[in-house]
Amino acid sequence: MVPGGRLTQQERQQIALGLADSLAYAEIARRLDRPTSTITREVMRNGGPTGYRADLAHRATERRAHRRAATPPRPGAPAPADGRDAVAIREFEETLTTLLMHQGLPKMMARVLTCLFITDAGSLTASELVQHLQVSPASVSKAVAFLEHQRLIRRTKDDRRRERYYVDSGVWYQSTVENARGVLRMAETARQGVAVLGTGTPAGARLENIARYSEFISESMLRAAEQAREVLYTRPEEPPPGVTSPVS
Repeated sequence: MVPGGRLTQQERQQIALGLADSLAYAEIARRLDRPTSTITREVMRNGGPTGYRADLAHRATERRAHRRAATPPRPGAPAPADGRDAVAIREFEETLTTLLMHQGLPKMMARVLTCLFITDAGSLTASELVQHLQVSPASVSKAVAFLEHQRLIRRTKDDRRRERYYVDSGVWYQSTVENARGVLRMAETARQGVAVLGTGTPAGARLENIARYSEFISESMLRAAEQAREVLYTRPEEPPPGVTSPVS
C-alpha cells in the first residue's frame, strides 16, 4: 500500500473495527499508518462514527470514482487556481457537506453553505448555485431562505443589482453564541424541574447538577467566543490580536 493512496477494503474493515472499539480517529490512523484527516474524512462521508460500514463505504467510493471518470467537470464549478487539484476540491466539498449534515443541517442547505465556504469569489448568486449544484432554482431558493433565517448566510446586491449570498466570518461567532444560549436554556429548564420535583429529592438533585453544569458550559462558551472573536477577522499570515510573532 502506497502512503496517501486510496484506502483498501481491508483498511476500511480495520476502521470499522476501531470505531466499534470506540478508538479515536488518531489511534485508528496510527494503526493504519494514515493521516488522521484521511480517517476522519472517510468516516464522516460514509455514515459517521455510528453508521459506518466498511462494505458500503468501499462500494460508495468505487461509485464516486466511476462517476468522476465518466463525468466531465460540472458547469459553474469553482475553477481551481493553478496548482490545485479539482478532484481533491470536489472530495473536500463532499466531506464538508457531510459534516454539516451530521451537525444537523438538511442536505440541500449543507450543500449551499459548503459552496459559499469554498468559493474564492466570496459570494455566489442563486443562478451560480443552481449551476454548480445542478438543482432546481426552487431548491436553492428554499435553502437560502432557511440559511438566512438561521443567520448562517447574508445577502447583498452587486453592481448589476443581482442578489449575492455570502458567509462572513462572524457566522461562527454567532453560531457559538446561539449554542451557548441553547445550553443556558437547558439550565433554566432544569432549574424549573428542581422547583417542581423538590430540592431534597434524587430527581431534583440530578436536575440541579445538570443546571449547574449547563450554566458553567454556557458561560465558558460565551467567554471563549468573545475572547477569540478577533481571530475570525485576522488574516492567516498575521498573528491574532494580542499575540506577538516569535523572534527569529
